[in-house]
Amino acid sequence: MVTGLTAAALVTIGVLGYQAAATVPAELGKPRASASPSPGLSKAPRDKRHPDALPAGSGTGERVVYSVDDDRVWLVGAGDRVRRTFGVTPSTVDPAPGTYAVTSRSNRITGSDGIPVEHVVRFTSVDGVVIGFSAAVDDSAPAKAAQGVKTGGIRESRADGDAMWDFATIGQKVVVIR
Repeated sequence: MVTGLTAAALVTIGVLGYQAAATVPAELGKPRASASPSPGLSKAPRDKRHPDALPAGSGTGERVVYSVDDDRVWLVGAGDRVRRTFGVTPSTVDPAPGTYAVTSRSNRITGSDGIPVEHVVRFTSVDGVVIGFSAAVDDSAPAKAAQGVKTGGIRESRADGDAMWDFATIGQKVVVIR
């Protein structure tokens, strides 16, 4: 009896899978290579009178917004209200524009530049380089990376790192914009 039910379930799944595959539009059915991970994305519009204002087109809901062009972060709470904004020192590797989620956190580690850091909030990786926000324990700037060394730590002040740590828990949305 169990074998018969299992066989019937597998046939049903196979038929549904075939039907789903058969109805996919041709342009969606085949993966395409792209020179840019986010084709068509331009820089989010900015309020020229208020350069620290949250850029339009940076998503909705609670989120961390990181502008790779402006080296700025916004912590956005409920109702799209900016809780805090601050400048950061970028890593040598930039994440592509897009929406991510916080994947891991570490209270205190040694950064890829050799400096002890705290409140590490990671959200993606690029070519094996883990990307995330962190604050130097001594509040210093990142060490100058040796030529060709790839680092993923986006450095913030300790006070800003405390705010990020409290806000960006596992699963929190991170929106990267230009």
